[in-house]
Amino acid sequence: MKTSQKGIHLIISFEGFSSKPYLDSAGIPTIGYGNTYYPGGKKVTMNDPAISKEKGVELFSSVLPTYEKIVNSKIKVPLAQNQFDALVSHTYNTGGSDGLFKLVNDRASEAAIRNWFTTKYITAGGKVLNGLIRRRKAEADMFFGK
Repeated sequence: MKTSQKGIHLIISFEGFSSKPYLDSAGIPTIGYGNTYYPGGKKVTMNDPAISKEKGVELFSSVLPTYEKIVNSKIKVPLAQNQFDALVSHTYNTGGSDGLFKLVNDRASEAAIRNWFTTKYITAGGKVLNGLIRRRKAEADMFFGK
């Protein structure tokens, strides 16, 4: 599966765009739409030159398939597009979670999956972040087609 425009919009809306490298909430050098590395695997550094929005879109588009591949390989049950998009957004932000993938593969209840989305991966640098709480809720809402 591939991420839909709705899924891409969700990711980009939470990531935002930065032309210059910055340290994300976990202290990781980041550029563009939440990119921590470039195609080929070179990590972003604080000394990297600024990029244009067009370059940011290109960078995002070049790394998104990595996260789609993770979801496609870890999920063994059929997914609706909205569910796939929500899982790709989560994986793009966190690198993926075997706990979440297991719940989906086990066809856990909506309550169990929603609870997982809204209580895990909401901290960075040891602090609960409102932006991550909002993102996890948006991902859960997308997953359940709300």
